[in-house]
Amino acid sequence: MNRKIDKETHKNISRRKFLVSAGLGGAAAGALGFPSVARVRAAKPVKLKIQTAWEGGTLGYVKFQEFCKGIRIMSNGILQIEGYSAGTIVETFEMFDAVKARVFDGMHCFDAYWTARIPVAAFLSSYPFGLDRPDQWETWYNALGGKELAREAFSQHNMHYIGPIQQGENLIHTKVPIRSFEDFKGKKIKCFGGITADFFRAIGTIPVPLPGEDVHPTIDQDDIDALYYGGTAINANSRYSDTAKYIITDTPAAACLHRQVNIMSIAINKRTWKMIRKPLQLLFEAAVAQYSYDQYAAFQKADMEAFEKLQKTEDFSDAVEKQSENQTGSDKPANETTDELQIGQDVEIIHLKESDIEKFKRFAPAMWVKWAKKSPLAMKAFESQLAFLKSKSLGYITEEGMVDLDGKKLVY
Repeated sequence: MNRKIDKETHKNISRRKFLVSAGLGGAAAGALGFPSVARVRAAKPVKLKIQTAWEGGTLGYVKFQEFCKGIRIMSNGILQIEGYSAGTIVETFEMFDAVKARVFDGMHCFDAYWTARIPVAAFLSSYPFGLDRPDQWETWYNALGGKELAREAFSQHNMHYIGPIQQGENLIHTKVPIRSFEDFKGKKIKCFGGITADFFRAIGTIPVPLPGEDVHPTIDQDDIDALYYGGTAINANSRYSDTAKYIITDTPAAACLHRQVNIMSIAINKRTWKMIRKPLQLLFEAAVAQYSYDQYAAFQKADMEAFEKLQKTEDFSDAVEKQSENQTGSDKPANETTDELQIGQDVEIIHLKESDIEKFKRFAPAMWVKWAKKSPLAMKAFESQLAFLKSKSLGYITEEGMVDLDGKKLVY
């Protein structure tokens, strides 16, 4: 009796030890099952070349390299990814066509870059005043059909979409203070193309879409007023605040104006994907899901630390109000006191008022519908997300709110 128990216990412990050492706990182990893992161990190595949108030396590139190393360990050396930084093989905006033609095997990039090729990409990452939390996007991709829509879109271009990878938010850096909705008018702002660029254009700014690696030389020049790009850590690392010393955010409850959840993905050439055995495909998908958590958490931690370093004093607008109250009856002007508060502060963080945010929101529904009409898949994605936005779970908008700037009901 004891020998049987010991034998069974040893068997369970050995199986568990293998799964843990291979990094296949949780989702990966459940997706594969132990017999499949055993078959994977006997398979021949599969070598892939994947280029990322992250530049070398950045936190994003470090996490990408960790993913490449991790999937090799998880697969016991069978899946071997050779990861390349942005621009190493082709320029970032050329990756879509390069992977489609199998110049190399896969790309790790921001789906918002591909709206000209697949309009549904406008709805594969957060957009002006749509889904705005990581958990909402996880729900949409994994339970409301988002992943299937993404795969259908990429499949039409000879690629297999593996899964979404969360990164964080985008912030607006400006060279001049912007304290209201009206202050945006006429400003030239570097941003993603697609629906975001259209949104900024609609509110009166001049969008300048550029890939990430071209941003820094441009922001130093006089022809750009603002930069709508990465989160705090990314932008601090790139020293954008040396030139653009103002960060414009939503109300104090949110750090980002309207791209709260920036999403990347990994897409593989179809032919390459079909050459990978099913157990390894499942492992790949599980590894990408884990990578999403790891990258998001790493950027959240880095952003927290960067904000602490950047915001050395209280928020500018809050400081002005407090100083004005404290100086009541004093001959010293409030703006003079404010200037003293800013001495030694590298960056000023400006929270827009709720009344300004409401002005921005009025432009959103028409922009959503405009992009939804660009393709059948875009419409499917929009309709499923709109149902989520209207649901009792979120309650972000009602059918009555789906009107244009003139109050006319939108048709979609």
